[in-house]
Amino acid sequence: MRVELTEEFDRNFERKAFFTNAWKKRKDPKANGSLLVVTGQMRRSIKSEVEGDGVRFSSSVPYATVHNEGGTGYVTVREHQRKHYKSGKTYTVHAHQRRFNMPQRQFIGDSPQTQELIRGVIEDNLQKFNMNLSNFIKTSK
Repeated sequence: MRVELTEEFDRNFERKAFFTNAWKKRKDPKANGSLLVVTGQMRRSIKSEVEGDGVRFSSSVPYATVHNEGGTGYVTVREHQRKHYKSGKTYTVHAHQRRFNMPQRQFIGDSPQTQELIRGVIEDNLQKFNMNLSNFIKTSK
């Protein structure tokens, strides 16, 4: 189950969607690609581990949750130099907090497709178990 879910969640980055639910486009129309696959760091950071009767997925990057679930917050903008777009004069932008509103771009989680994958894995394992049990009973006689 862990392998199947990990592969499908990774494919969400290729699909640029959570299964069939496409991610919202970036605000900047000139920006290339999807916001979640610019460097690939978040995609590579996703880890899975078997925990009890389930599988737990996690990421080491701090912004993974806000991308997966969406949300609002503040980001600190450091002091830096900018050039005015018309005059070309350099000016200083002082450090400040900028509010952001991140639309949900889910790549991991529960859904009808996730449940279908889980059912498929369980059914495959039950069929293998039944085949092995049948073979064991035949050879035991």
